[in-house]
Amino acid sequence: MRKLLPLALTGLLAVSACQFGDDDAGDEAHRLNTMKAFPLQAYIPDPASGDGKAVGAAQWILARQCMVRLGFTGFKTLDLRTVESTYPVRQGTLSSRSKVGDDSPYGVDDPDLAAEHGYHNRQRLDEESTDQPMEWPADQYTALTGVFESGDSHQAHGSPIPRGGCLGQANRKIYGPEPEPVKIGGVKLSGYYSVAMKLWSDAREQAKKDPAWKKADRAWADCMKDEGFHYPDPDEASLDTHWFGADEPSGKEKKTAAADARCKLDTDYIQSVHAVESSRQKTAIARNKKVLEERRVANEKAVANARKIVADAR
Repeated sequence: MRKLLPLALTGLLAVSACQFGDDDAGDEAHRLNTMKAFPLQAYIPDPASGDGKAVGAAQWILARQCMVRLGFTGFKTLDLRTVESTYPVRQGTLSSRSKVGDDSPYGVDDPDLAAEHGYHNRQRLDEESTDQPMEWPADQYTALTGVFESGDSHQAHGSPIPRGGCLGQANRKIYGPEPEPVKIGGVKLSGYYSVAMKLWSDAREQAKKDPAWKKADRAWADCMKDEGFHYPDPDEASLDTHWFGADEPSGKEKKTAAADARCKLDTDYIQSVHAVESSRQKTAIARNKKVLEERRVANEKAVANARKIVADAR
């Protein structure tokens, strides 16, 4: 139960225990099926937070200055409010983006929502997200991001585009030079958040091999079989190739996704696998505490730099 109920309600609780239990199980599953429910999230800044928004604003302030220097004079009057909480995409690429997918760690967990959207949750999630894609013409996109396609010039109006584009250059001014590479699991990692993200990826791979995770997969698969669906695990269901290539979910997809969500709730799937993955993450944090703390302190300094940049621009 979410709260301790008065003794006078114990009779009502006994009568409707099943209903209350289901609600609580769903609430708990939904809470655990978010990025913020994981230990490593403490080392990956939240762009929707006040600090994250300050960094984003500072990035665009510096990027605007850089774009003007590269000869994009229209950026002198760019209203930064129009690009707040956006990330650049190359013009003409948005329409090709698949709407199939769910950005939550364990996929669908709401049977009613799944019955309506199937696995086509990406559009809904994009609409609710704090970060939205924004299209830019090819020349401006390459200058902003430093991402080039075949035939793209690496110069803008005769000036070389900085590494990572104007946004990448802004990032370096906010965060300072990229930290020295760190070797984890035989892989050398650079970048501001690469350590935490690599540890997260490794923890997930290790967790999926754990007997408790495999047991949760089997329980979920047995439940799905009772519903008339045959998949070994939730990933196989959500990534069924039949769901791709259509803008709207089919009836079969909706039924599959709804059953998927019901079975996650009925078998406590999310609670089970989250416990395993969180445990692996805690172990990873303990083994890499020094470098993670160094990166966390560096992020705090970056936030302070960003707030000064924003204040100076006013």
